[in-house]
Amino acid sequence: MDKIQELVSKGKSFLDDGNFDDALGFFEQALLLNQNDPDLWNFKGITLRSLGRYEEAMDCFNKSLKIDPRDRNSS
Repeated sequence: MDKIQELVSKGKSFLDDGNFDDALGFFEQALLLNQNDPDLWNFKGITLRSLGRYEEAMDCFNKSLKIDPRDRNSS
């Protein structure tokens, strides 16, 4: 498992457990390694939204869409 996948896996685990601050730290570390992954921005956005940081979350969602504007659920 590469470093980014490991960080995302840990972040998802904390997110699922409701430990949003720790989850955010792992997603931010993953983004330091790859700023061009729309999924990483999406995970960060979900975590920020869970923390009530809505404006920051929207920025992350917008970055994700800018990188990959396709709606994966539309087909």
